[in-house]
Amino acid sequence: MPASTAVGAGEIFVLKCDISRYFQNINHDILFNLVKKKIRDQEILNLIKTIIDSHSPGVPIGNLTSQLFANIYLNELDKFIKHTLRLKYYLRYMDDFLILGYNKKELWSLKDQIQEFLRQRLKLEFNPKQLGVSPASQGIDFLGYVVFPYYCLLRQSTIRRYIKKIKAKIKKSGPNFLSSPEFKRSWASWRGYAKFAESWHLRKKIVKLFKDQAALAKGRLNQLKTQNSKCKIAIQNSKVI
Repeated sequence: MPASTAVGAGEIFVLKCDISRYFQNINHDILFNLVKKKIRDQEILNLIKTIIDSHSPGVPIGNLTSQLFANIYLNELDKFIKHTLRLKYYLRYMDDFLILGYNKKELWSLKDQIQEFLRQRLKLEFNPKQLGVSPASQGIDFLGYVVFPYYCLLRQSTIRRYIKKIKAKIKKSGPNFLSSPEFKRSWASWRGYAKFAESWHLRKKIVKLFKDQAALAKGRLNQLKTQNSKCKIAIQNSKVI
């Protein structure tokens, strides 16, 4: 559903929030008490306690158990927003979340209530650099995409980062990098991400850019080979003299 009509008539604003150093700031005691509400088996609880306490502070980023623990932890936030504040238009992915509404002042007020809940119940803080209220019509920057009312684009920083990475690989590994399994895996992954946005022309341009970069690298390689050959001939001639 388009962002401009998701809530109803009138201009829609979005409160965008991010929790500061989320995984590192998960409190072990709070997390374990939340787990105990659902699990009664003492052996399993002992194992979970061992896993939780095996890393400090917080939980390690990347572990499968950490992904589960992180969602269990913020389920408390979900319940607060949906059942206590009774907000309908709320989206969360891990520690990034959005709230849509009509009134900017009301959204800022909601931010204060949510911040107080996070501090008191979960001992968490917002990341002030990732906090703000803006019109949805300007695009909602979320999970690597910028979502507009009737279309979706890729985040510019993500595009630049990927291009820079592949160009560096081509420069280091040579023109044959584009036919390597590493590039094929990388491109398949990035294309899978990009296809959910308006990116068909962008993908064509990027492929051409990579091919041009490879051709340039091949030209430099051939030039270097020519120079090396000339040097060898010059050295051989000097020995003959």
